[in-house]
Amino acid sequence: MKNFIYTIAIALFLTSCGGKETGNKQEQLDSLLKEQIALNEKVHELKSELKAESGDNTGTKLVVYQQIKPAAFKHFVEVQAKVDGDESVTVSPRSAGTVYDIQVKVGDKVGKGQVLALLDDQIVRQSQAEVQTQYDFAKNIFEKQKNLWDQKIGSEVQFLTAKNNMESLEKRLGAVNEQLEMTRIKSPVNGTVDNVAIKIGQSLMPGMPAFNVVNLSSLKVKGEVGESFAGKIRKGDEVTLYFPDLGKEISSKVGFASRTINQLNRTFNVEVPLTGSTDGISPNMIVIMKIVDYTVDSVFVLPVDILQRSGEGYYAMVAVTEGGKLIAKRKMVTTGKIYNGQAEILSGIAESDQVIVSGYRDLNEGQELRTK
Repeated sequence: MKNFIYTIAIALFLTSCGGKETGNKQEQLDSLLKEQIALNEKVHELKSELKAESGDNTGTKLVVYQQIKPAAFKHFVEVQAKVDGDESVTVSPRSAGTVYDIQVKVGDKVGKGQVLALLDDQIVRQSQAEVQTQYDFAKNIFEKQKNLWDQKIGSEVQFLTAKNNMESLEKRLGAVNEQLEMTRIKSPVNGTVDNVAIKIGQSLMPGMPAFNVVNLSSLKVKGEVGESFAGKIRKGDEVTLYFPDLGKEISSKVGFASRTINQLNRTFNVEVPLTGSTDGISPNMIVIMKIVDYTVDSVFVLPVDILQRSGEGYYAMVAVTEGGKLIAKRKMVTTGKIYNGQAEILSGIAESDQVIVSGYRDLNEGQELRTK
């Protein structure tokens, strides 16, 4: 439009400059004004055609709306947790010694009490043989002395001395047998060998990690939840466990919710047992624990994106028919909990409302709508 005005101005200027040569200036001006009117009409016509092509020739707006029906709504508390085992243990030797034999490898299934490795027991066995010989001799002397004492032969002191020697050596033999037993590293639980941390010939001390044994049939997920949810999470609440590394979810229930708050980080412990198939799940694996802390069986739920805000609060745009036309109306709503992009609507929406779910941006109250 500006270009057109500039064109007229230039034409007028040229006309004024050469008016003496061209004759009647008024006739030239009249001619240009007629051209201007024709151009204005053409501009208006083109604008109308463009509006028609964009679907906005009458000021209507293309929208999509749908009737919202009540549905169940759940709010989740999400925390990062990890997989733990009730029977995931580190096995250590009970005595010092050199590794003589390793009887299992990673992945082997073992039973409670099964020997995993042997420490060098030569010195202990020598002591055992010596004490065993002494005990056998003392026991033989005691039995002979007892036979004599039963026949009233010999003194009571001789009988008691023989008995004391035998019992003393019996206790000593028991202690040596216990030392021999301590040279055997045994599994305290049923499970699978997850790690072998020792080698043959290695010197070990009590408490040094030797094996990891995990019972994969007794896994659980442990997480720490903020203090603000202490009164909302209870044993038996629904839980969804998401394993990012595996890309799968497992449904379960809260097995334990501590009532004690950690003074350092103001959290409390929550444990969820793993039920069903645990294929691919390993101890210490990261888990996203989603605990249901709020649920409603029937309520209106709207996507957060379609809610807009004014000075009065949140509102949604709905489509209504008035005077034979479909127009936009604003409905103020009261929101409750929000989770995963969905908002609980406590009031403001009725089941008969046609909520606009597409085309709601820059939509004005009373604006005429169209659906195609």
